[in-house]
Amino acid sequence: MATEMKSYEVIVLGAGSMGMAAGAFLAKRGAKVLLLDAFDPPHTFGSHHGDTRMIRHAYGEGGKYVPLALRAQALWEELERETGRRVFEKAGVLGIGLSGSPFLEEMVRSARQYRLHLDMLSPDEAGKRWPGLRLPEGYVGLFEPDAGYLYCEEAIRAYRLLAERHGARLMTNTRALSVEYHADGVTVCTERGTFHGDRLIVTAGAWIGSLLPELDLPLRVVRTTVVWYEADEALYGAGRFPAFFMETPEEMFYGFPSVRGAGLKIGSHDAGEPVSPDRINRRFGAGPNDEGGLAAVVERFFPYATRRVKKGSVCMYTKTPDEDFIIDRHPEHGHVLIVSACSGHGFKFAGAIGEIAAQWTLEGKPALDVSAFKMDRFI
Repeated sequence: MATEMKSYEVIVLGAGSMGMAAGAFLAKRGAKVLLLDAFDPPHTFGSHHGDTRMIRHAYGEGGKYVPLALRAQALWEELERETGRRVFEKAGVLGIGLSGSPFLEEMVRSARQYRLHLDMLSPDEAGKRWPGLRLPEGYVGLFEPDAGYLYCEEAIRAYRLLAERHGARLMTNTRALSVEYHADGVTVCTERGTFHGDRLIVTAGAWIGSLLPELDLPLRVVRTTVVWYEADEALYGAGRFPAFFMETPEEMFYGFPSVRGAGLKIGSHDAGEPVSPDRINRRFGAGPNDEGGLAAVVERFFPYATRRVKKGSVCMYTKTPDEDFIIDRHPEHGHVLIVSACSGHGFKFAGAIGEIAAQWTLEGKPALDVSAFKMDRFI
């Protein structure tokens, strides 16, 4: 029997959205790659499940994200061509908020700067375009027709297919226990043995704090929920209604049309309770406030949807204090790259960030500027 190879050019620790994409881009460049994941992606134990994820280009969180979003969009379309799998729906994204909102104004600025198509709609105009929608007085809509949503589990499967097609090794259900640093590489100790890598990319999401305790990163893991509501398919079904978000004075909400009759999907970006990723209760309804203010949002903005819950799901956000990402080298070990804490808005960028991680690891620098995401702002 051949001896198992336990030494690799690059180990990717965490094969969720960012990690699986990084593995694919590394393998395509000919690197010997090991992908390690505590579960079997796609799965329901992290932050990449739930059927759909939004992709926006005009970005209210700041113009620094727009080049990443545009590159990610191109890479999602490339992934579809390479694998033959449908991962993106050009359904458009409707942003809703009070007139004069700084978030919406930043969207308008970024759209102008990057020449993105963005329509401003009054409540009446939005209601005529989507009869299932009602905007309260004082609200406006910003519609981005070239944006849409991603099938998140299918996207993970597609990058997994690509990574393995190009020779990456994926070890599933393999929990990493610790990382040891050496001048010439790292050793990752797992439940199934130890593995040496010349370089390491850590994309472990909610577990990054426990795997890299020496950094003492100020991360907060939050248990959050999403609900699918019974809705009129003629008004809210896929192909008839866009992906959307609503910025209210209380919270930021987001949602999706009813895909394959699943129901109108709505979640809160801001709600949730701090948890340990190893002790989270993943059963929807286990929390005393799992539905939160979502039913009130349905009643206020979507008058022809019902408040009957078809299903609910539990997810995790891993948040930085400023809700911007971390993409940076380890301050003491330059052969270790840290990509995590995407604060609930990272999935759309997975392809672009995976490509950046591969470029940085193999070529010494990324093609896009990610200096805004350095961790020295915290440590």
